Amino acid sequence: MNMTSVLGLIMGGGQGSRLYPLTRLRAKPAVPLAGKYRLIDIPISNCLHAGIDKIAILTQFNSVSLHRHIQRTYARDMFTQGWVQILAAEQTPSSTGWYQGTADAVRQQVLEIEAARTEYVLILAGDHLYNMDYRAFVEYHVDTGADITMAVQPVSAEMAPALGILKRSADGEILNFTEKPDPAALPELESLPASDRPFLASMGIYVFRTDLLFEVLKSPGDDFGKDILPKALANYRVMGHVYDGYWADIGTIRRFYEVNLEMALPERPFDFYMPGRPIYSRARFLPATEIYDAHLENTLMADGCRVTDARISHAVIGLRSQIGPKTRIRSSILMGADYYETAADRAENQRLGRPDIGIGQGTVIEGAIIDKNARIGRNVQIRHLSDRPDSEADNWVARDGLVVIPKDSVIADNTVI
Repeated sequence: MNMTSVLGLIMGGGQGSRLYPLTRLRAKPAVPLAGKYRLIDIPISNCLHAGIDKIAILTQFNSVSLHRHIQRTYARDMFTQGWVQILAAEQTPSSTGWYQGTADAVRQQVLEIEAARTEYVLILAGDHLYNMDYRAFVEYHVDTGADITMAVQPVSAEMAPALGILKRSADGEILNFTEKPDPAALPELESLPASDRPFLASMGIYVFRTDLLFEVLKSPGDDFGKDILPKALANYRVMGHVYDGYWADIGTIRRFYEVNLEMALPERPFDFYMPGRPIYSRARFLPATEIYDAHLENTLMADGCRVTDARISHAVIGLRSQIGPKTRIRSSILMGADYYETAADRAENQRLGRPDIGIGQGTVIEGAIIDKNARIGRNVQIRHLSDRPDSEADNWVARDGLVVIPKDSVIADNTVI
């Protein structure tokens, strides 16, 4: 299969309200992941490993940091035929509105997709964590003579009502598709009856012949899963390609928290240590992490950090994190910082009575997400409360029982949250 005939088209995310406040200042695919990556790095890396060298990202909401990351990370030289480009929502003579859904976003960029001159279009989500061989996926599409192919994953009866569930025949053809089915209807949707995961869920990943994609987009409907694909089943050969590896849809604060902390476990379900198949991200010139008189257990730590006399367990510590003495961090995610403060910066912080960027002396953090550039003072206590209602204060947010300190927030000395 010549993968240069495939366009990788990545959904750059809508408002991302379920990931608020991490999406207060950034698009979902720009949210940091596992200490040093961003969510968008996953589908782009999978494309590059599959030999897909024409990649476009459809962006709209809070897109500046996402654009900056893509431009800094994935610039191609003049001797490369492929490209990684941004297709931002724009006003045109034929369209004056925002993208209204996944299908509408693609519909509004038909001219740019046509200009790529590829035979197939691979449509991808920008907020999932998985390691898929897109080459095998596209080859399955071609070998089965499909008009459309969906990537599907086996799921349990407990998970099925929250997903798009499809019924697949023995030869792989999709017979029907139901978005978030009623639990009472589930027995009729079983595709793998002898399994403990008898249902097949759509992963939101599709392959179309380019000409057929343009054809189905003439039908009304703004979303592939809700509108376009259910109607396509009656007129086209739609196949389901089973992917049984690790896959996480990082759509909520709770799921973001769980997936990141899974990466800090010795038996993590997704491995970033893949020889010959790395996850790409922005190249940074950072010093090695410095750790002095500290105790670390099940901790994932990125480059450029400084940790002194701290106890850290089951945590993800992001780039440039500065962690002061006598601190305790447990079951938490620290995203780090975008820059180091200079001596002049710290002197100004002292004059203003403002903490330095990082975690101050004697602070305790449990069950929290600390976004980038946060200033956490001395002797602060931030703790998880399982029965804490969702709420929002000036400098912190409670979601799903977790405390989230938004980007650039300041938490004064001796604060208790």
